[in-house]
Amino acid sequence: MKTQEELLRTLRSIDHRGYPAYKSLTGSYDFGRYVLHIVHVQGDPFASPSELEVSVRAEDARWPEAACGKYETRVALQDMILRRFSIRLGAVSGKAGGSGKSGTMSASRPGQEILDRSACQLGKTGGVTLRFTAGFPAAGRTVLAGELTKMLFHLLPDVVLGSAYAGAWQKETVRGVLDLAEDQAFLRGELERLSLCAFVADGAVLPRESGISQRPLQGALPFRSPKEDRITLELPHRGRISGMAVRRGVTLIIGGGYHGKSTLLKALERGVYNHIAGDGREYVVTDETAVKVRAEDGRCVHGDDISLFINRLPDGKDTTAFFTENASGSTSQAASVVEAMECGARTLLMDEDTCATNFMVRDALMQKIVAEDQEPITPFSDRMRALYGKAGISTILVAGSSGAFFAKADTVIQMDRYEPKDVTGKVRELVPFKEEKTGAPGSLIPDQRRRFPRPGSDFDEHRGRVKHKNLGTDGFMIGRGETDLRLVEQLADREQSECLARTFLLMAKGMMDGKKNVAALAHGYEQKFRTEGFGMYAENGHVAGNLAKPRKEELAAAISRCRGLIWRELR
Repeated sequence: MKTQEELLRTLRSIDHRGYPAYKSLTGSYDFGRYVLHIVHVQGDPFASPSELEVSVRAEDARWPEAACGKYETRVALQDMILRRFSIRLGAVSGKAGGSGKSGTMSASRPGQEILDRSACQLGKTGGVTLRFTAGFPAAGRTVLAGELTKMLFHLLPDVVLGSAYAGAWQKETVRGVLDLAEDQAFLRGELERLSLCAFVADGAVLPRESGISQRPLQGALPFRSPKEDRITLELPHRGRISGMAVRRGVTLIIGGGYHGKSTLLKALERGVYNHIAGDGREYVVTDETAVKVRAEDGRCVHGDDISLFINRLPDGKDTTAFFTENASGSTSQAASVVEAMECGARTLLMDEDTCATNFMVRDALMQKIVAEDQEPITPFSDRMRALYGKAGISTILVAGSSGAFFAKADTVIQMDRYEPKDVTGKVRELVPFKEEKTGAPGSLIPDQRRRFPRPGSDFDEHRGRVKHKNLGTDGFMIGRGETDLRLVEQLADREQSECLARTFLLMAKGMMDGKKNVAALAHGYEQKFRTEGFGMYAENGHVAGNLAKPRKEELAAAISRCRGLIWRELR
């Protein structure tokens, strides 16, 4: 490791030379209270900015070791540090001049969800690593060493010292972040103890600012739980809190248009993540295995056993190992359900508006006209009770047009001007409870063990590497093959997509060997991440600063939707 004085001497020696001279700066430099790592230097001032890291020793950072030792509180602290670091870095970005991206500095900007991100990592004993990018200044393509000196020696230190050290923070701020994280972890534990799918706190703000913003809508009506479903819990720090308990089983959310049905469901689908203070959904928590399922016309399906819902096709196609490059609405939704089951989902989330009608229900008149032996689809309404009773999989369904689900629901919540009302009793007066049809398969668990993917030609190396492109929450490309994730709605951040793409590249080197099915790959990823963290993605000893951990459910969804894999079926 070199000293900051050596970095300064090198900068002076390359001043006004050609831009490639910046490459000589690559390395690590001791700045006393932290170490600066210049990981990658951009090729010219118009290329992607250079990649840098700052690492602070635990004894200097002085973050509470007890909080760093627990995953939930460690991630919350990382998120807190990164938010300030990113804002302060943005405030000094551009204060050094030059061509192209000269003088820019930026780090990951978290949204409303608290995610484990590579841009800020805390060690279990409290050491801090911050990753960011910087545009090395130039006049044309000539080195401006004085401007880079200004960035690294005058602007950056104040940002680091004001973000990465516990002493730079008010104790009340840190305590508030840790208390919230521990309360959220406690609530998630209560879901399991009380056999709940979700909990929505009284006073929560569920509506969002707009369709493209996750920030809370100002002036929105606070959530108030129905008395029939209200429970009161004692949180470790906040104390007593009341809210709506969504119990395991089948829950139906009904109501007129624009009364808040989908808003409640969207809050539940994002409830698999923790949220920052002030978001409005801090105490909205959902079963962490919950999967939002919808129709996806045109998606690929690779060997799914969809016979639970679709069989006896007129062309005789095998639905116990169903393949298609262009699925219909019903087959795509059937595939998504069994893929969620394969990955261990205990809760399915559905909105009638985005579901395939013929997959969800067949009314009495249609059954009279089209005989059962002429219809290959067994609708979800005929399976939802057995999914819970025989497989332990709950369903939360938004319905606005069909009453066919009433007889199957344990709980019916009506949204009335954004206020939930439990109308289960009223429904039962009109429609008696009805268990599953007889004749349903004994286990109800589809045989998904036969789906064994391995990399196709898109993963072939070109000049020693495989190219990939992040398409944000729309998905990613590896080689020329696109993995379309636009309708995988619980993917919350483009950095999760980047992490998914790099996970594919990592798995292609050994894990994805054609001998492991999707569930084994997803669970294997969880185990590896638990052991190695973002270090599993390290190249030349360094990790990119644009990664956020996805859930294993989104990884499984990406594997199942990747057109660049070759699938073999073992019988």
